[in-house]
Amino acid sequence: MSHKAKLRLRKPPRPAASDAVLAAEIGRRIRRMRARRGMTRRQLAEESRVSERYLAQIEAGLGNPSVTVLKAIAEAMESSVLEFIPAAAGGPSALGGIVDSLHRVAHSELPQLGQLIEQWLSQREAFDRGRRIALVGVRGAGKSSLGELLARELSCPFLEIDKAVEEEYGATVSTLIEMSGIGAFRRYERACLEQVIARHQSVVIATAGGIVSNAETYALLLRRTHVIWVKARPEVHMKRVMEQGDFRPMARNREAMADLKAILEARAGDYAKAEAELDTSDLGIAQGASRLAGIARRLLAPVAR
Repeated sequence: MSHKAKLRLRKPPRPAASDAVLAAEIGRRIRRMRARRGMTRRQLAEESRVSERYLAQIEAGLGNPSVTVLKAIAEAMESSVLEFIPAAAGGPSALGGIVDSLHRVAHSELPQLGQLIEQWLSQREAFDRGRRIALVGVRGAGKSSLGELLARELSCPFLEIDKAVEEEYGATVSTLIEMSGIGAFRRYERACLEQVIARHQSVVIATAGGIVSNAETYALLLRRTHVIWVKARPEVHMKRVMEQGDFRPMARNREAMADLKAILEARAGDYAKAEAELDTSDLGIAQGASRLAGIARRLLAPVAR
């Protein structure tokens, strides 16, 4: 056997196609989770101490991150490494058991089973919401302006979670995130939401756009308030945010519109869990307020009886 042949034998094998597929899926999951949390790649790099360039490679499926790197990325987004691994994404063992049980149910019976689950959830949660209205959605949809008008219509307080966090923390949200990270903001957000719910049976709440990124906090919101998704087309969101002079969390990012679309896409499924939705894209303030008031009255009608 020649020396050349030996070298050929020792050459490392090329990565299997399945490895490339796995890397691409891990990158997609990281990118989607980052979008749900409203984090730019630069913010994630700062939080995780992983270079922005390397993060770009990982998200593109071109990197080969170690477990340590994945752990740092997961912790920066207050998540688990398991969320990035397709084989482990099935969730807790209890949920896995439920999924296994569903395989024994005939397809024709699944709709009926779904209705039973919905009825159980409704009975469990309905009594807990009071006359609380919570508005969710990305900045620029009109949560603050319309929420304040709705509160006047319902003769109840109007509270913005961001402002409650700033009052509790003693500085701006941007300062809190810069000094302590997005995770600290989410903890303040949860605490402030709990306080608002405990103190007010009737209230209109404007939430931060990323409240859906924390499953427990969003579950609390859905359980204890009547949630309305206030939304608009991406270009309308961007136009309104620019008019406000507020570019968080897209500051210094040349791909702001792409990031915004990714955020909207990643959060759409969570926002859709709201009881109702209002598209304000083509509505003025007065018309939007009128429609929102109609939706709120419909949601609160069973409470009044």
